[in-house]
Amino acid sequence: MMALQHFGRAAAAAMVGLVLTVAMAAPSLAATVVTVNGTPITDTQVDQRLRLFSMEGNKTGRKGATDQLIDEALQMEEAKRLGITVSNAQVDEGLQQVSRNIKISQDKLIQMLQQNGVGIETLRDRLRAAIAWNAVSEQAIMPQVQISDLELDQKAASQVAAFQTYDYILKEIIFVAPGGQGAGGRTAQANRYRSSFAGCDSAVQLSLSYTDAAVIDVGRRHATQLPEAIAKELAGLNVGGITKPRVVDTGVSMLAVCQKTQAEDLTFIKGNLEAEAGTSALQQQTTNYLADLRSRAKIIYN
Repeated sequence: MMALQHFGRAAAAAMVGLVLTVAMAAPSLAATVVTVNGTPITDTQVDQRLRLFSMEGNKTGRKGATDQLIDEALQMEEAKRLGITVSNAQVDEGLQQVSRNIKISQDKLIQMLQQNGVGIETLRDRLRAAIAWNAVSEQAIMPQVQISDLELDQKAASQVAAFQTYDYILKEIIFVAPGGQGAGGRTAQANRYRSSFAGCDSAVQLSLSYTDAAVIDVGRRHATQLPEAIAKELAGLNVGGITKPRVVDTGVSMLAVCQKTQAEDLTFIKGNLEAEAGTSALQQQTTNYLADLRSRAKIIYN
């Protein structure tokens, strides 16, 4: 009996020793540095984000990393409130897009992260929040963006230059040289064509004198739809005129003026201005929306 009791005490002592040894060997638990409406953000998350910042050249430091994690917690919470979910497949696609943007394979991206001590989940978490926030923007913020048509009209009108007040019907004459190969010789041929050009009606017939030359009906184009350099050159031409040869991806190109009328069209300029104004207004509304979420959030720093 005494022997059994002795064995029991020895076994218990050994077990306590084993527990203590394991406890000492195990890494310490991550400490919560801030809670956002009850959602904890740990020092490990902040450290990981800092490592990611270092790879990106972001020098906002620990405060910047913490603020970004707070914003993401609010963004994910707002997405949940609106019934928005982000699937793993969407995050996977986001990861592939990151790889494409920096022109490396996804495996190489993961390897780079690991070499810098960044877990792939750190990047996935940020992508998930970005995707969720984009959905919040489309659902809740974008409908609030209002752009004044009158302001757009006035701004568009002020930006139209004299060379942009024409409407054309054009033909394009292409001397084929894929990838620009042999463009020098083709330019010389294009210049000979240009010197013999007598108007759009005979454009095709004239092209038959040359190998791999094509005449394409471009159709109606307003000057505001054309690159500025071409619009300026066309403005100086009369009907039956033809631009100087330009090297393009498919070869050497010239534009022939088949019709030309005075016509102010603000549609294209206004469309560009509307896109710019919309982007700017959306960015401001998004900033305000997130600031409002922050102002109403319960953020506790430990």
